[in-house]
Amino acid sequence: MATTKVKQPEQTADVHESALNELFIDELKDIYWAEKHLAKALPKMAKAATSEELRTAIQDHLAETENHIIRLENAFDSIGENAVAVKCEAMAGLLKEGDEIVAETEKGSLTRDAGIISAAQKIEHYEIASYGTLKVLAMTLGYNEAADLLDATLQEEKNCDSKLTCIAEAGINQSAKGEKE
Repeated sequence: MATTKVKQPEQTADVHESALNELFIDELKDIYWAEKHLAKALPKMAKAATSEELRTAIQDHLAETENHIIRLENAFDSIGENAVAVKCEAMAGLLKEGDEIVAETEKGSLTRDAGIISAAQKIEHYEIASYGTLKVLAMTLGYNEAADLLDATLQEEKNCDSKLTCIAEAGINQSAKGEKE
């Protein structure tokens, strides 16, 4: 069996001028847009929630999201780049799906809350994947300060996801099961 030899890139080029660096910056711009638009969507999600516990969790995450935006601006600054948001199609789609869930479920129902949790967890999972990838890229590129900032946000995203699971399992899903269409 023949083995394929992978061509190794030249190590003489400055890593900060590499294609990987360009990818990292593009992904930072993407998640920056995502966080800014999520910050606009969270108040609507909180208002649509029936459960006070879910409403509070969403409001708490709004405060964290505002900090995530600041951390991203600091990460851009730490690598000598301007903070620029470029439309994140994935987040745009996830936010649209969340709006549709709210529109298609009955106001004041726990089914709506279960739908909001579903939409919010999809967003959290996207953010967890994004921040996890960005952290590793930052470490690879030697952007230690940016890696630390991204990791702090990654941990908050994981905590939010766990909190949403607990809220769903603590009664919302079970209570919603008995609601009629």
